[in-house]
Amino acid sequence: MDLASLPIDGLLSEQTALVTGGGRGIGRATALHLARAGANVCVADIDQSNAERVAGEIRNLGRKAIAVGGDVGKDADRREMVSATERALGPIDVLVNNAGIMQVVDLFDLTEADWDRMLNINAKAVFFLSQLVLRGMVARRKGAIVSLASAAGKVASGVKYAHYNVSKAAVIAMTKTMAYAVARDGVRVNCVCPGIIDTDMWTLIDREQGQRMMGLNEREWMNQRLANVPMGRAGTPDDVARVILFLASPLAGYMTGQAVNVTGGWITY
Repeated sequence: MDLASLPIDGLLSEQTALVTGGGRGIGRATALHLARAGANVCVADIDQSNAERVAGEIRNLGRKAIAVGGDVGKDADRREMVSATERALGPIDVLVNNAGIMQVVDLFDLTEADWDRMLNINAKAVFFLSQLVLRGMVARRKGAIVSLASAAGKVASGVKYAHYNVSKAAVIAMTKTMAYAVARDGVRVNCVCPGIIDTDMWTLIDREQGQRMMGLNEREWMNQRLANVPMGRAGTPDDVARVILFLASPLAGYMTGQAVNVTGGWITY
């Protein structure tokens, strides 16, 4: 089956979506899938040029799009992402909290500054950006939030990035809490937990942990990890983006508070 040609147009007809970290990888794939489903999209990214490029791709699909540069770790930038989206495209119907960082560091070398930076971007920013958007969603009694957690939030997937694991467990916990808080207001909150996905982030882990720390050849560490994946391959950004689209759409209308695995069968709980 050619998944690229699946008829998804209309699933999010004329809705407005804000995608953070939308300039590449899973964020880019998600922004494009939401646009193909009918949404107008704000592509927010710390790299303005990448955001502009993806916004151009969306406009080529016949949808409205804007690009906003900014750091989700800063309150003023988060507020500008929301206000710029609403000024240009209207009230936000879908928020995808995709922006995140990774750092490979030994457990005993991890500093307080490392910890604070990781939790600020990967967890605190998710909460407070969601809080900004939820106010309007609750008032309108509709909306969907999908955040990027990780298999690392469920299992000790790597001891060389303990603070990353903690940050993603936090996303799962806040997803459950926010979902419970706004379920009766017509708003759904879910997250996805990707496993090994062929993105720049996993290339970084392979380079820093597999090659630099362990002396392995390129992709050797990653291939060892893939041996534990029943489907036998790494996922793609599109694999994750399609699940995000589903959770953001009316097809998942009776799903909230869920942490959905996209791991090729590696994690089943």
